Amino acid sequence: MPIQEGFRNERIVVVPRPLVTGALGRPVTRRLLVTVAGYFPMARGHRMQRPRGIDETIVIVCAAGTGWARVGEATHRIGSQTALIIPKGVPHTYGSDENSPWSIWWCHLSGTDVAELVETLEVSAARPLVPIRRMERAVALLDEIVSSLERGQSPAWLIGTAGAAWKLLTQINVDRVMPADGDPLQRAMSYLADRLDSSVKVPELAKLVGVSPSHLSALFRKVTGGGVLAHHQSLRMARARQLLDGSPATVASIADELGYSDPLYFSRQFSRFHGMSPTQFRRRDAV
Repeated sequence: MPIQEGFRNERIVVVPRPLVTGALGRPVTRRLLVTVAGYFPMARGHRMQRPRGIDETIVIVCAAGTGWARVGEATHRIGSQTALIIPKGVPHTYGSDENSPWSIWWCHLSGTDVAELVETLEVSAARPLVPIRRMERAVALLDEIVSSLERGQSPAWLIGTAGAAWKLLTQINVDRVMPADGDPLQRAMSYLADRLDSSVKVPELAKLVGVSPSHLSALFRKVTGGGVLAHHQSLRMARARQLLDGSPATVASIADELGYSDPLYFSRQFSRFHGMSPTQFRRRDAV
């Protein structure tokens, strides 16, 4: 149940240990479970010390103000729009800055999949901080977690909070790898998205955004898993799917709109990408 004490307007919800034990033995929540969650606004004087760590992963999102954390052997300053993620078992101490106290949303996570989710964030005891670009989304998900636990802690409610926690970690991961506005990769992606009606040459695009072709290709592989041209093709094929589904245009006219002068070549590229021809795609059973 919520605990109403401590910082003004704080929210804390603790899942009782017997419920945690039961949830960790059930499908879904054995993989990811929120055990504690809360919100501390303007938490002047807040400090937590755990010399041996705890058997859960801690996620703290600083929405405003500043704080600090000593995780393992290193001390870190934490500003707004930053997540502090402490893997289970890692000794730590953290607290709020006295002059600019932080406002934080936080939760503790347990389950078999938590370590893998944290690993995708490239978080470790030495590097526990992750920038958050879409703070409003992270806060909304943490508020959903807290509100859900406040409403109930039945197996169904715990599954719901697990889903929000999964989305929180994966959203932080997406924000971490996606480029910021004005970044060469972001400018290159915008350029490709605006030019679905023609092919693009990597050297020319690299020169346009101010990096080498090899560096640009490396940036695309890190974020998309493929190269520049593969990303551009995926965008063009996504547009092809939209046109096939949402317009009566012929395959030839769609090919022309996407910059393919040869409809047969377009059809071969579409078939290679989707495993079926444009005509077959249009005739497939709709869901």
